[in-house]
Amino acid sequence: MAEMTIAPVATHGFFIDGKWVEEGEIVEVRAPYDGAVVGRVFRGRREHAEAAIAAAVKAFGTTRRLPAFERQRVLRRIAAGMLERKEEFSRTLAQEAGKPIKTARIEVDRAIFTFNIAAEETVRGYGEYLPLDWQQSTAGRWGIVRRFPLGPIAGISPFNFPLNLVAHKVAPAMAAGCSMVLKPAPQTPLSALLLAEVVQQAGWPDGGLNVLLLSNEDSELLVTDERIKLISFTGSAAVGWAIKNKAGKKKVVLELGGNSAVIVHSDSDLHYAAERCVTGGFAYAGQSCISVQRILVENSVYGKFTDLLLAEVKKLKVGDPLDESSDLGPLIRESDAIRAADWIQEAVRGGARLLCGGKRKGSLLEPTVLTGTRPDMRVNCQEIFAPVITIEPYSDFASALKEANNSPYGLQAGLFTRDAKLIFQAYEQLEVGGLIAGDVPTFRVEHMPYGGVKDSGLGREGLRDAIQEMTEPKLLVMNLR
Repeated sequence: MAEMTIAPVATHGFFIDGKWVEEGEIVEVRAPYDGAVVGRVFRGRREHAEAAIAAAVKAFGTTRRLPAFERQRVLRRIAAGMLERKEEFSRTLAQEAGKPIKTARIEVDRAIFTFNIAAEETVRGYGEYLPLDWQQSTAGRWGIVRRFPLGPIAGISPFNFPLNLVAHKVAPAMAAGCSMVLKPAPQTPLSALLLAEVVQQAGWPDGGLNVLLLSNEDSELLVTDERIKLISFTGSAAVGWAIKNKAGKKKVVLELGGNSAVIVHSDSDLHYAAERCVTGGFAYAGQSCISVQRILVENSVYGKFTDLLLAEVKKLKVGDPLDESSDLGPLIRESDAIRAADWIQEAVRGGARLLCGGKRKGSLLEPTVLTGTRPDMRVNCQEIFAPVITIEPYSDFASALKEANNSPYGLQAGLFTRDAKLIFQAYEQLEVGGLIAGDVPTFRVEHMPYGGVKDSGLGREGLRDAIQEMTEPKLLVMNLR
């Protein structure tokens, strides 16, 4: 019998000024599931960051003048190129991020959709006509307002959606006519480099997109260099606010953490709410800033809802991300699984009851449900970023809203009720960037405004909103007297 040959692990250069560079330290990318090496990448140094910024500055002279139809054409080619390589992208995500393969395919579809929306928004950059003859002294004057691209942008992306959250930075920048230097997460750089290949093949100008892995120290140049006009960062609150403090005069868009609450009122469809809360709390092992973390259920239906929720949790399969039947894979690092397990045990020692889960094996953590928790426990007041949810009863709706707001974060919240009055009461009073009525806070579609308040961030993503952030309005006044 012939011996099976294993394909060698590929080593990837980084992408600067339209060229693939193989310099610097080689870093191994390991699968969170079993620690296997799935790729190797060159990590750039400070001089490479300098070169990437210089390339972006030079390219901006071209990208800012590209007509809308050309930008649209490139964006459509990127979407088509990603579709052709969908399974390659999906397997890359599953391997480097530990994302179940069926979930990885959904992320690739979303990223393709992101580029398609950006292509449409490229030709929707409408301005404004201003009549200025409102006084006798201004007769004969009128104005127009048009938006112009800001300049070179720095994008810093996280590990949890290493393709679509990169797309949410790259696609609107291209639509706006901006160049970009992108630093992907060190755990998951492969999908961003794969995207750079597709962008290059689609015909975007050299230097218009530069993608390179950098150390935290060397990547500070992206934050402090005055040639960069906007920083788009998605990641932890601590890092995001530190970036804002160092950014100087440049614009900053921060998409940070959350510990999202869901309110389940007694008049809702409890079966549907339970199904959605399980999806929202445990998809990608809870590693989303809008994962369901806290569930508040009206007293009269608390027992029934909890039973329905636990029945759904028991159906979940934890395992190999490349297994088509896996619902949950590993956390990105074993240290994150250890931390989450410690927080669970801390809650139990403090009087909480473990309704299911709680066991850890390496970087795998069972889907976990806790009750009897207090608001000051870390499983409630901090972002756990793991497959862990708490469920508690409430007596009246006002107290549920107050408890949902009892958080340093304010990204999105979910509400299950059929009462329109309660929906609008929650809409007015919840301190969040978005309220999802009839669903979990984990819902996001690519073109909606997305972002939070309090520690959850600054500014908004979503294609049209991101393009607004990446452009500047300029007024032209005409005096034809």
